[in-house]
Amino acid sequence: MSSTTQDTAGSMLPLAGIRIIAVEQYGAGPFGTQHLADLGAEVIKIENRADGGDVGRHVGPYYFDENDSHFYQSFNRNKKSMTLNLKSEQGIEILHRLVQNAAAVFNNLRGDLPEKLGLTYDALKHLNPQLVCGHLSAYGRQGSRKAWPGYDYLMQAEAGYLSLTGEPDGPPSRMGLSIIDLMTGTTAAMGLLAGILGARATGVGRDIDVSLYDVAVHNLAYVGTWYLNEGFSLKREPFSSHPSLTPSQLYRTADGWVFLMCNKEKFWGTLCKAIERHDWIASEQYCDFKSRLKNRDQLKQDLEVVLAAHTTEEWMTRFAGKVPAAPVYDVAQALDNDFIREQERILELAHPTTKVRVIASPVRAGEHPVRAAPAMGQDNAALLSEIGYSESQIQSFLESAVI
Repeated sequence: MSSTTQDTAGSMLPLAGIRIIAVEQYGAGPFGTQHLADLGAEVIKIENRADGGDVGRHVGPYYFDENDSHFYQSFNRNKKSMTLNLKSEQGIEILHRLVQNAAAVFNNLRGDLPEKLGLTYDALKHLNPQLVCGHLSAYGRQGSRKAWPGYDYLMQAEAGYLSLTGEPDGPPSRMGLSIIDLMTGTTAAMGLLAGILGARATGVGRDIDVSLYDVAVHNLAYVGTWYLNEGFSLKREPFSSHPSLTPSQLYRTADGWVFLMCNKEKFWGTLCKAIERHDWIASEQYCDFKSRLKNRDQLKQDLEVVLAAHTTEEWMTRFAGKVPAAPVYDVAQALDNDFIREQERILELAHPTTKVRVIASPVRAGEHPVRAAPAMGQDNAALLSEIGYSESQIQSFLESAVI
């Protein structure tokens, strides 16, 4: 695809023309801005060369090249990279020039740092009154924990997730993914877009705050409402069971596991027909939600006797499109299945030394080119030239460690 075609295709994306300055690193923040970059925003990633750039570049165990880990490529496609020392006067001057034509400045720093580095709306509004300043931190920018470092697993622990995950007789368990990082990044992207829409309508920007802790607690959702209004504290259920519906859990098959979810009454009858147990449809023991929940242990035993007669794949062939069911896969099986290929969920990106395969954005906004994550500082010259610096000034910045 020619560069002209790429530019034309890119300009058709919904966020084309929106510039976001991102002082970000590691996972949550870059994941959030990658959503925006995938939708056409120009995300300029600010990195400190003296610190080795985004720490995510160095997260192993796998690398495409030096300072270019698989982890980094998972969170930074479609972005630009600019190195900048924000603790230097000239670095701040460069940032201020960039801000004048930006819709937003985003960071995922410790809660006490945005104010110290001048990344808040109050510090920057004189340059651009419509600017939105997004802040993703561990515990927020106010309160007794604003200077605390924090990570996903800590949030899962304190927000109750570990008490809800795993088998009842086992130790508390975290989710296998950094789900709080990923959801906080996504929430930050939503908040940033809301701020930009508001600024365009009113002419006035603002600060937008999101924290790992707040998102972790917010995700408790109906489980939290149960406790706050009824005093009911949910505990772990065996076999990943739904607390109030059944069948809605893991069941053994001849060669593995299947997850069934008959969360509407109509699916119970469909399941019974699929497993050739028509007599269960209207039986006193299993005829409705209340009866099945009362007899859940017996139902599990009875279902597993039937399900043990065939493999997971065989059952999925019977259930497909009729009974809400899923095979229990490992990561390799999940990414190698036919539906992934049918839906084109794996992208192959050009890279200076190899090909990079990544998972596609979940937001489908039409076909458009996708670029691998940038090398550190690869856009320095173009961006500095655009905001008025000469080649000699750019060379001076490089020699004096401003960039």
